[in-house]
Amino acid sequence: MINDKTKVNDKIELIGFDKAIELVKEVSDNTLAKAPLIIRSYTKHLMASHGKFIRARSVIICAEDKDGFVNPNAVKIAAAIEILHLATLVHDDVIDNADLRRGEVTLQKKYGKRTAVICGDYLLCTALNLAASISDKKDYLDIDMPDYMGKVCLGELNQHVNNANINLSVYQYLKIISGKTAALFEASFHAGAVFSKSSKEECKRYKQLGYYIGMIFQLTDDCIDFEDTKESAKKPVQSDYEQGVITLPLIHALKNISSFNEKAINDGVSRAEINEAVKTSGGLTYTHMVVKKYYRKAEKIIHELDVLESKREKLMTVLKKASRM
Repeated sequence: MINDKTKVNDKIELIGFDKAIELVKEVSDNTLAKAPLIIRSYTKHLMASHGKFIRARSVIICAEDKDGFVNPNAVKIAAAIEILHLATLVHDDVIDNADLRRGEVTLQKKYGKRTAVICGDYLLCTALNLAASISDKKDYLDIDMPDYMGKVCLGELNQHVNNANINLSVYQYLKIISGKTAALFEASFHAGAVFSKSSKEECKRYKQLGYYIGMIFQLTDDCIDFEDTKESAKKPVQSDYEQGVITLPLIHALKNISSFNEKAINDGVSRAEINEAVKTSGGLTYTHMVVKKYYRKAEKIIHELDVLESKREKLMTVLKKASRM
C-alpha cells in the first residue's frame, strides 16, 4: 500500500497518508500531555474527548502530492490547527456558559471560567509555536497562521457585537461565520496546498474550497440546533437564541413573519415560538438551500483540481461530512 511507504524528495522523507493522519493525532496528544505542570490537568481533561479532526484531516488530504505522499511538516501544521480549533471551543464554551462539549463536561463547567479562558489562551500560543516549529520557514510565512487566527477572533467579536440583534441581515450573518468558522477551514486547505507544492493559482482554488466547506459546516451546524437532540449532537441544542446567537434559520423566520418579528423586538419569544416560526417560514429549508449552493461550488472545484482520484474522493468525503450528506 502506498500509505505504508515513504519517499525522499528534496532531502525530506515524505510519508504516506495513513501514517500522516496517525502522526497528527500523536503530535496533538503529546503536545497537550506535555503541557507545563500547572496547566497539564486541564489539557489532559481536554484530551478525554476527541473531535472528528476534520480540519486536521483536510490539511493532510490537501498536502498529498501527485504520488500520494505528504510532507511531514504538514503534520505539525495540522496538529497546530487542531489545537487552535480546540482553543476556540474552550473560549466558546465560556461565552455560551456551555456544560457539555463532545459528550464531556466542558473545561469551564468543571474548573471555572477564569481557568478556561487562560487555558484557551495557552492553547492559542501553543498552536502558534507548533506551527512555527516547521523546518521550512518560508512555508510557515506563506500559510500566514497569525492572519487566520486574527480572522477567527474578529469573527467571534463580530458575532458578540451582534448578540441578540433581531435585525441581523443574511449578508451580515454570512460575514460573521466567514470569520469565526470558515477562516480556519480555509487555513487548513491553504496549508495543505502549500505543502503539496501547488502553484499560487492552485493554492487560491484550495483556499476557496476550504472557505466553501467552512461555510457549509457552520450552516449545517445551525440546523443541528433545531434538528438534533443533545445526545446525538453531544453538545447543547435548542440554545443558540438563548445565548443571543441569531442564526440563518431564525433570520429567515424574522424576515418573513412580521408578527413574529414584532413580538421578538417588543416582548421576546419563547423557544416553542421560535421553533414554530422557523418551521412555518421554511427557515431550515432555506438554510439547507444555501448549503446546497456552497456545496455545488465546492464540488465543482474538487472535480476541476488536477489530483489523484483517491485524493479527489477524500476531498469529497470531507465535503459530505461537512454537509452531513
